[in-house]
Amino acid sequence: MALHKKFFIVPVVVGLLGIFPATIVVAQKNYSKVIAEVAGEKITAGEFMRVFRKNNPDTVFSQESLREYLDLYVNYRLKVKEAIIKGLDTTRSFREELAGYRDQLARPYMIDESATEQLVKEAFDRSRKDLRASHIMIRLDKNAPAADTLLAWEKITNVRNQLLQGESFAEVAEDISEDQSARDRDIGGRIIPGNKGDLGYFGVFDMVYSFETAAFSLKKGEISNPVRTDYGYHLIKLTDERPALGQVLVSHILLLNPQSAADTASLRARAMMIYRKLIEGADFAELAQTYSDDRATADNGGQLQWFGVNRMIPDFIEQIYKLEKPGDFTLPFKTSFGWHIVRLIDRKRPASFGEMHTELKDRVNNDERASLVEGMIVQNIKKEYGFRENRNMLVPFYQMLTSAVFDGSWQIPAGAKLDGEMFRIGNRRVFQKEFAQYLTTNQKPEMAIDIQIYVGGRYKKFVDETLLKYKDQQLENKFPEFRALMNEYHDGILLFDLTDREVWSKAIADSTGLERYFTENQYQYIWPTRIQASVLSVPGDDTKAIGKVKELLAGEVSVSDIPAMMGQEEITLLADHKLYSKGDNSLVDQAEWKPGVYIIPGKPDATHIVIMHKVIGEQPKQLAEVRGIVTADYQNYLEKKWIAELRSKYPIKVKYGLLSALK
Repeated sequence: MALHKKFFIVPVVVGLLGIFPATIVVAQKNYSKVIAEVAGEKITAGEFMRVFRKNNPDTVFSQESLREYLDLYVNYRLKVKEAIIKGLDTTRSFREELAGYRDQLARPYMIDESATEQLVKEAFDRSRKDLRASHIMIRLDKNAPAADTLLAWEKITNVRNQLLQGESFAEVAEDISEDQSARDRDIGGRIIPGNKGDLGYFGVFDMVYSFETAAFSLKKGEISNPVRTDYGYHLIKLTDERPALGQVLVSHILLLNPQSAADTASLRARAMMIYRKLIEGADFAELAQTYSDDRATADNGGQLQWFGVNRMIPDFIEQIYKLEKPGDFTLPFKTSFGWHIVRLIDRKRPASFGEMHTELKDRVNNDERASLVEGMIVQNIKKEYGFRENRNMLVPFYQMLTSAVFDGSWQIPAGAKLDGEMFRIGNRRVFQKEFAQYLTTNQKPEMAIDIQIYVGGRYKKFVDETLLKYKDQQLENKFPEFRALMNEYHDGILLFDLTDREVWSKAIADSTGLERYFTENQYQYIWPTRIQASVLSVPGDDTKAIGKVKELLAGEVSVSDIPAMMGQEEITLLADHKLYSKGDNSLVDQAEWKPGVYIIPGKPDATHIVIMHKVIGEQPKQLAEVRGIVTADYQNYLEKKWIAELRSKYPIKVKYGLLSALK
């Protein structure tokens, strides 16, 4: 059976070089002419040639090739016309399938590749450095009302003024910052020292983007202006900047701080004793197993997982920066956890831009940076299509929305007048009623916030989505190549669906029609002269074994019994009483095609015995033997019959005379 599937040819860009201007003018004039009218649809020579070039990029132009393809194209347009007449383009399955293809095709037009690349390059540049910074935070909910935002702004601004007057950043952070890690905390009876605002080392993608951007714009020792994030307002002080550490693999020995302060000196002495053993050549892994208090890693020689600068406390990271090559180890150093000795096993330096590009682009597209790109796209749409808005149209929503919207049950008030124009984009006017419907559709149970902030946030999303949708709807008008490709997908889906119904599936399901076709055309399905043969394989050129086989055959022993009767496992039955046509088997082809026993020398390690049993002359094939071939032929028959019916059903006019000018 023939295998059929939807097949859309990828557009081929045809470069035409060395064409004189006069030739171009003549070609354009000819291309604008109508070369065919099919069921009322006019097909220009230009449209025909575009499709011809695309689907036959390597075909030599000739009158014959153009005429042949024009006839095929007319058949194609007839089938599409029939599909539309039958309403196949109105079915749900068709609309959903076409929409799926359109989403894929539209995606490249809906992104700002230059903006994405700009952010990728920025991320790469930042990946070359590690920063260490401290911050002071004044908490503020991202949906806080204007009054609360103003209070937080005034508070963070006053704090910055204190710092600029010389007050200690660490002391102010410990006293004022609303990041609780700045102060000592009692966790389960153990005092965790506060970091006084110190965030340690970090790199690109380790912080929220606005915080990261502010930090990377600072010089060492500089304090930022207030920075807004979803967590609140921050003041950032850059305390260190180093070339990027990359990823490191280390092993360590940890001596935990004792419960008693009196034991601190002895702990340092113990750390120095271990260090002296390392200097004298002791094995680091064995010392870790013996002395380290980090029992989770001690049994593995103290080895940690690969990590970057943001995964360890800054005192630990500072020591790793000093290790230059694998095998180097640190002096004993103290942190809030205890005494450490760290040995470098391996390091992965940051890769080149080319090596990192794909990873960076993926992270940009899945990071909050993606919303920046979308914001740039929205701004470009506003400029391109002349966005105008009237924000006063939001005022009625401040009154009509109730707390019900926060449990997802708000309804548009009966009698509400919502005919005010909120904004325009191109030739599209958007009214309050659309926004109200958007609010009801997109409400969901969530934490209650100030109504004006809620409306403002929803309005921004509504505008962005409307503008992006408007841009998407303009693609066919703005990009001829997109419109042409969408038309091809539209027609291709229709063609497949209707051909499947009229030809492919019909040929398979119509068993009566298939049998009738086979009976009427049985002369096409004839077995040629065949022979019934068996084949045995004998090791090497064992004349004794060959003679024995012949003797058994003369005694009318069944061929299949011979290997067992010979008592030699090497004698193999390759085939028994099979039917062969010429070309089916090289061994059988070498024998004379009449009953008898024939010795066919094989490879040096085998000889073949071909037993020709019976010659069978030409005879008709049975349907079961050739069903796949007959089904394919029946499909071709149905398609030719169908095309003939379509050509008689719809009016067709073709101007073959234009082909010579096009060639």
